[in-house]
Amino acid sequence: MNKFLERLNGGEILVADGATGSNLQKMGLKPGRPPEDLILDSPDIVLKLANAFVEAGADIILTCTFGGTRMRMKDSKYQDRTPEVNMRAAELACKAASARSDVLVAGSMGPVGALIKPYGPLEAEEVRSTFAEQARALADGGVDLLLIETMFSFEETTAAFEGARSVSDLPIVVSFSYDRGTRSMMGVKPNEVTKRYSEMGATLIGANCGTTLENMEVIVKEYATTLPKFPLWVKPNAGVPHMDIETEQGIYDRGPEDMAKFAKRYVELGAKVVGGCCGNTAEHISAIVKAVRN
Repeated sequence: MNKFLERLNGGEILVADGATGSNLQKMGLKPGRPPEDLILDSPDIVLKLANAFVEAGADIILTCTFGGTRMRMKDSKYQDRTPEVNMRAAELACKAASARSDVLVAGSMGPVGALIKPYGPLEAEEVRSTFAEQARALADGGVDLLLIETMFSFEETTAAFEGARSVSDLPIVVSFSYDRGTRSMMGVKPNEVTKRYSEMGATLIGANCGTTLENMEVIVKEYATTLPKFPLWVKPNAGVPHMDIETEQGIYDRGPEDMAKFAKRYVELGAKVVGGCCGNTAEHISAIVKAVRN
């Protein structure tokens, strides 16, 4: 059995890692530069961040491939090497995970950066194809599951799911971002996400990024009441950021203790995987680990 499914079926509460982008910026990533470029240019930096989360006690670490579709990599000098970038990212994450015997790797797949017709210029089939290419490379690199994250529309999420499923039998997690209360940017609600993607075969459904810790609790409650006992993935930001003008970086004000307190609440509501998105450091993840295992 797949290691991720085995541990879920065993009743474990798993802790996912923290932020990729905001932490890489602290480590020297310049504004506007795709994080995926570091995979080939500075793999030691990517590996250092992943190692920090493993040392903090995370059970799941994500690949540095949030923007790793060929479409999204139009701003990268490595767009023509998209499969290689994704495969190498998976290999780096697996290397970090090997420091402990029980760490899993999730292949991160984020939005392509434009909308599908009739809302935007993209064809659904080309979006399916770009996600299929990414999913295949991540699977070939050795990930344990695929994470379709920070999504906001049915059109793109379904294309991503279909693309991933067409090339891999790995478990798929679907995670939306709700930045308008309990609605996504395109008006999608948690109960609609639950119904659609549980029927399509998602292993977990959930939410990440985009909102306050308090509002995330409301979102999790809606997920939990729509389909009780369906396993949930919850990975919020360390609060809503404000911009530091000098550094051009977002400042996140919720500390490790806040993340730990809310992680316990999410678990009580049905979350099987909790972690942190933007602004979450290794210290945040360490606090979450201690909170959900006590």
